[in-house]
Amino acid sequence: MTTNTITSERFLEIRQQTEQICSSLEPEDVSIQPADFVSPPKWHLAHTTWFFEQFILSDFCSDYKVFHEDYAYYFNSYYNNVGKRVLRAERGLMTRPTLQSVLEYRAYVNEHLAQFIAKGISEEISNIIEIGLQHEQQHQELLIYDIKYIFGNQPSFPKLDYTIQLQVETQTQTFIPIKEGVYEIGHNNDGFCFDNELGRHKVYLHEYQISNRLVTNAEYIQFIEAGGYNDFNLWHAEGWDFVQNNKLKAPLYWHYVEEKWMQYTLNGFVEVDGNLPVSHVTFYEAFAYAQWKGMRLPTEFEWEVASVQFKYGQLWEWTNSAYLPYPNYTKVDGALGEYNGKFMVNQMVLRGASVATSKNHSRATYRNFFQANLRWQFSGIRLAK
Repeated sequence: MTTNTITSERFLEIRQQTEQICSSLEPEDVSIQPADFVSPPKWHLAHTTWFFEQFILSDFCSDYKVFHEDYAYYFNSYYNNVGKRVLRAERGLMTRPTLQSVLEYRAYVNEHLAQFIAKGISEEISNIIEIGLQHEQQHQELLIYDIKYIFGNQPSFPKLDYTIQLQVETQTQTFIPIKEGVYEIGHNNDGFCFDNELGRHKVYLHEYQISNRLVTNAEYIQFIEAGGYNDFNLWHAEGWDFVQNNKLKAPLYWHYVEEKWMQYTLNGFVEVDGNLPVSHVTFYEAFAYAQWKGMRLPTEFEWEVASVQFKYGQLWEWTNSAYLPYPNYTKVDGALGEYNGKFMVNQMVLRGASVATSKNHSRATYRNFFQANLRWQFSGIRLAK
């Protein structure tokens, strides 16, 4: 892994961005957890701080005193190597520590780490701080997902004072032809990447075509009106069971009101704009829609090869690839080795980025991954054939 430049200024700028996302939240907003896959905003603020305290200050700064001895238990996420933790589904039960205490925790760690960086750091420490910054940017996007889910399940449909706006897919749909051949996949330049992008390797691809744009809301409404949610022939068996058990009839945040589709966005409750890309769909829904169109989802390798020929970044795009290690994948020893590798089972890969992705946090080789049934993330559909 090659890092970007680590400076106190860059560290504090990224840290401030997390707080900026939360700046218009009320104290009542920050501890709630309406579903077990959602984390309270207060928890994100503290967890990203704990990461730097745990993996940098406690290990490399000999005179550092932890802010609070119980915070490692409260705000560890899934790192078994560094001890026990509050269960994920119980993060929303913690009214204490208060938001004010968490903000004081952030300020304390920011001050100590900024001073630590300014004194000069080794390449080893620089690499770990870089992972921490990239990790914080991932949580900035997760924060937006979670805030939207918290707000989107309230009758008042609150707005967030932070700009998140999809753009119209203006280009006429065409299909980009990609020739049959052997292609190289994986990260291969000097910029940062996660370990799951490494193990650059060759893949053989048959000739295929891929859409130059995402599926729109108007196109997805046609699928709904054609009975797509009622035709078991279009769905994986697991997907069909999920749709039936959860009574899915449309993407997340959609509501049929007075004979028109309405949608909750972070800008409020609005009529669905047919020209915007359809968002907040599960892998099951993306697959079924592609089946209905007589097409398919691209594999992550097809997506990566073709990505230089289309614009991406509005929504994470479901691929038809399971999240698996590349050839020669190796994970680092210790807790940081738990970051990616142990999740390589029962998850699907999404490629690209979204309007919620932090600045300078996207690249064509980035491998995002979620379970097939999740759709609170900013997910969309690109067709292939």
